[in-house]
Amino acid sequence: MNHSTQSTEPRAHPANLALRLLCALYDALPLLALWFVAATAALAFSGGGLEVRRPGDRLLVQLLVLLVTAAYFVLSWVRGGQTVGMRPWRLRVVRADGAPLDTAHAILRFCVALLSLGACGIGLLWCLVDRDRRAWHDIAAGTLLVRIDKAG
Repeated sequence: MNHSTQSTEPRAHPANLALRLLCALYDALPLLALWFVAATAALAFSGGGLEVRRPGDRLLVQLLVLLVTAAYFVLSWVRGGQTVGMRPWRLRVVRADGAPLDTAHAILRFCVALLSLGACGIGLLWCLVDRDRRAWHDIAAGTLLVRIDKAG
């Protein structure tokens, strides 16, 4: 008897910059909703007297927006390796050894991604020259953004 030995594991390939940007565009939608929730929470914390021209009030809004953004990405990456924006293109964040991210790696990835974007996006553009298409946050956290082939 001759048995075929085909792997049932889907294959993964490093994601390119265009897919990263499409994911970011999709992720903007749930993030906008979360930012509205954060602003509403800031309004509640201030007793309805929120004035973003006051440094303390502006800082409160910025801190809450940052926290909900971090929570969105970190929780998404730890619980399944995907954000809402990554799902349509079958992208997933994994550690370099293929294992799922833990909370520490996800937090590090998020923090370096902020720095990467703050440096005029150079850290994100780094995936254009990296052999494995890694951005700075992938290199720092030891992660890869991969595209999973469709199951055949």
